Amino acid sequence: MSLINESHESLPYLDAAPSASARQHAQQLINSELVPEHATTLHPSIPAAPEARFSPLFQQELSRKEAGAPLTGGIDLTRYEAPEPPTRASVNDAPNLDEWRRTLQKAYVSSSHLTKRHENLSLLEEGGRNAWLIGNSQLEDILRGIEKELAETKDSAEEVNKQRKIAQEAIQGEVVSLEETWKRGVGAVLDVQLASEGLRQQILEFRRQAAQQPR
Repeated sequence: MSLINESHESLPYLDAAPSASARQHAQQLINSELVPEHATTLHPSIPAAPEARFSPLFQQELSRKEAGAPLTGGIDLTRYEAPEPPTRASVNDAPNLDEWRRTLQKAYVSSSHLTKRHENLSLLEEGGRNAWLIGNSQLEDILRGIEKELAETKDSAEEVNKQRKIAQEAIQGEVVSLEETWKRGVGAVLDVQLASEGLRQQILEFRRQAAQQPR
């Protein structure tokens, strides 16, 4: 929606195109009204952009990207790898139960991850193709709707321009006649003004001559 509503009285299908010199003069008049910062400063009618509010984690990532630093951290994928069993210095040493407990916990995490991954891959193999086809079908429906709306908008715009052209061409004779009448009226007014100025000059001249004659 336009921020400034204006209407321009113009007849694009009847008015002659401006010459290059007229366009240049008009552009000069426009430039004279513009402030030097018009190319870098927003128009006062345009509202200020809302202040960006990012979470600390998101801001941290933006700062990293801005600085060009490499990506670090993230999810530690080593926790999903199968752990190695604890080693003993010798066969006679007693096993470290705490170390075996931690190894067992890591193995449980890795086994759970692999189980869920296998289930997801099975579901993808079973219904992934149909889901992909259904998604494509839905996107195609959306695209057809947008294309239909675009075509209707173009048709409406063409119809408006067509009706406007027909209306302007229908009154072309009247517009030309009114313009010629206006020009003749302006010319007659100028003729009257010139005649009045000439008569005034004659009266002043007669008065000057009358004042110079001896009595």
